[in-house]
Amino acid sequence: MSMLQPASIDGVLRRLETDLSEIVSLLNAGGAAKPSRSRVRTVTVATFRGDPLFPRIERVVAAILEKDKVVRPVDVLMGMQLLSSSDLEEWRRGRVPYLERVVKCNLTRLSRLLRILRFHVHKKLVPSGTAYVRHGSGPRQRLRFTKSGDAKLETAYSTHFVWPGKGPFHPPAPRRPEVTDREGAP
Repeated sequence: MSMLQPASIDGVLRRLETDLSEIVSLLNAGGAAKPSRSRVRTVTVATFRGDPLFPRIERVVAAILEKDKVVRPVDVLMGMQLLSSSDLEEWRRGRVPYLERVVKCNLTRLSRLLRILRFHVHKKLVPSGTAYVRHGSGPRQRLRFTKSGDAKLETAYSTHFVWPGKGPFHPPAPRRPEVTDREGAP
């Protein structure tokens, strides 16, 4: 029988304490007592650039802004290949009840993606609320993005980000290290 080292005992105790506090908070909230195994850190303005999704979002946004002055969350999803153009068209025609049904990633990742997108463009682009209505013949009804119909999520999906300038968007040039006169002298 192997003995646990003091350091590993401390780690086990901390983990048990964390799991216990999660169970207590879930029970107080009326949820099921099921502790989560993975710890997904909340994305904030200070930490969004360190998220693994950020480089892909940044590339897609830059590609969209080269062609257009408006960044739409659905275009970002298509650029990241999480949404196909045929699925988007089916949703726009009202044949899919809500957009999340055809997006090819889980809802946690999708929510994180929308949050990172908003943080990434918040200084350069202006948010603009947009109403999505069904295309085609028949009554013009509003399209849903989520199964739940949560107002905050629906707003996050339907907000477009517009380049406020008159000319095309030019991403900032990468910074070059400054060369001083003393570096070249013996």
